[in-house]
Amino acid sequence: MRSILVHADHDSANEGRLQTALAIARRQRAHVTLMIATPFQQFIAVDPFGGTYLATEAMAKAQLDDAALDAALSARLAKEDVPWDIATADGDIAASLAAAATFADLAIVSLPGAGQDRWKEPGLLAGDLALAISAPVLALPRDAATLDLDAPAMVAWNGSPEAAHALRAALPLLGGRRVELVGVGEDDGRLPATDALAYLSRHDIHAGARVIPRGTLSVEETLEGAALDMGAGLIVMGAFGRSRLRETLFGGVTRYLVTSGRIALLLAH
Repeated sequence: MRSILVHADHDSANEGRLQTALAIARRQRAHVTLMIATPFQQFIAVDPFGGTYLATEAMAKAQLDDAALDAALSARLAKEDVPWDIATADGDIAASLAAAATFADLAIVSLPGAGQDRWKEPGLLAGDLALAISAPVLALPRDAATLDLDAPAMVAWNGSPEAAHALRAALPLLGGRRVELVGVGEDDGRLPATDALAYLSRHDIHAGARVIPRGTLSVEETLEGAALDMGAGLIVMGAFGRSRLRETLFGGVTRYLVTSGRIALLLAH
């Protein structure tokens, strides 16, 4: 991972994203790009008669706020030991990040927090971005000060191509950790866990694998419980393996873990 894209905004969770990006950049000798995206479309109002109005004062304030954030982040990063740059955009946040991620190896965003409207930003941001880009998306809990790069990692394994793609994408973040592939019930995919373990071992990652029998809990609750039990600091999972429509994609395991927001996720589609 030599190119890391980070969603930058005025939210308190921004610090955790920045610190995580810097920690990964130091290990991977990577470049960090911060993207400040404010959708100016939100300042255009339409009246019942079809007229449009621009909330000029609100827009001007947003532009000043973004300029102040750019200056503050520039001052911070000038003292760091990693190469960096800052980009700005005035379009939709997910679309702006997706465009900026064309040549990124990793995109970092936040998961929604407790009490937030999970059907608005940033609740859908991690999922939307995972669908839109080829790079993996690292989604952090909102209260995370940084990502523990040495804590155990759990790979949610179901034998699917999405799970295999996520595993490959996560390789730079798995070295030196305890790694375990965890499935729930019998695999319904074509790729056995033994092949995944052999692949990891060729990269000097000697992981374990286990299957948890189906019980009274849902698959997603079982996986989250397994991650918490092993003290996982990261869950690696393929995103949205069934339908590609957002309305159905956000059901099941991916939706639960994205909106739960308790453990950092590495998502790849």
